[in-house]
Amino acid sequence: MNTTLQKYLPECAVNPCFELIKTHGVHLKVVNHRVTRHGDYRILSNGLHQITVNASLNKYRFLITLIHEIAHLVAFEKYGRRIKPHGLEWKQTFQHLMIPFIRPDVFPSQLLPVIANHFKNPKASSSTDARLSIALKAFDEGERRNSYVYEIPKGSTFRLYNGKLFKKGEKRVKRYECVELASGRLYLFQPNAEVELIQ
Repeated sequence: MNTTLQKYLPECAVNPCFELIKTHGVHLKVVNHRVTRHGDYRILSNGLHQITVNASLNKYRFLITLIHEIAHLVAFEKYGRRIKPHGLEWKQTFQHLMIPFIRPDVFPSQLLPVIANHFKNPKASSSTDARLSIALKAFDEGERRNSYVYEIPKGSTFRLYNGKLFKKGEKRVKRYECVELASGRLYLFQPNAEVELIQ
């Protein structure tokens, strides 16, 4: 397990993560890329705690995702299964588990202030915090082929990963109104949504 973790985590995070996994009896599975999620936690029918994390994540997002999912397990065990999955109990647990990792030997200096700000009130997904998501994507391997919604001009047509076409409209407080071309329906997009610019 330790050698597997070395492949996916920042070096200084490997041993503390291994201890968390051992302490809480986690069965960790590193899985192929999933578009709709970075990771998940579930109790299997045999009572085992299974956490899955996408192999495609960079090591900093992998760490945040792993701790996010362990926080679900710990919060459910401490407060019971009736709590909201991303409610106050989970947020406090996530903050508590994450604090030991928010340091310069784990995260690069340019990420630390963004991460510290995120953990004042952690979101249900690191992707819904546009600032954090964009900061983390800077560490992805390979060249970025897509654009972020906030980067493309108003009135542009873009394609999503599922093939649907949209036209970018006005910005509402934080998100962008975009019209699906086939149905005419209006959708709100996070500024950090990755899209393929068509025109």
